[in-house]
Amino acid sequence: MRRLPHDSPWWTLILTVASTTACLTVYYGVPLPTDEAPEVVQVVVFAVGLALLCALLVVQVRRQLRAWGTPSVRVQSVMGLLLPVVTFFALAYYLMADQFVGIENRTDALYFAVVTLGTVGYGDVHPVGEAAKIVAMVQIVLDLVVVGVLVSIATSRARARAEHRHEHGPRTENRAD
Repeated sequence: MRRLPHDSPWWTLILTVASTTACLTVYYGVPLPTDEAPEVVQVVVFAVGLALLCALLVVQVRRQLRAWGTPSVRVQSVMGLLLPVVTFFALAYYLMADQFVGIENRTDALYFAVVTLGTVGYGDVHPVGEAAKIVAMVQIVLDLVVVGVLVSIATSRARARAEHRHEHGPRTENRAD
């Protein structure tokens, strides 16, 4: 049986699907407290989660730098960061549902996290409480970092392909007619 090389586009697709499945399984499967925790506990839990996301960001940036010549590793690194960010903020929004208009269940919270990531903002779900607005702003800042990394990767890949074509000339196929 032949193994896929780690720089294969198929490997990237497989890891992305597996990561998405894992994040959605955790998101919809993790039991959450039904009664409200004290505000200080909520702030501490959010701060710890945010610190873990920042640590993950540092790990992924280091991975990006070590594997700068391997495009699929860079894509995997960004996806490895993007999915936990969306999952984390969706859980935060779900737990803060009383500070939002339009969040009734986990799917609504996930929807808002994805819409915020996409900077779309339809207006059907929006924060009304101060804490919810702060959490949404934090997500927007992190999302901008992730989008910046994606643009950087896309630009570097396009530049690398153009340089490769320039150095090696256009591809020609030898075919017998």
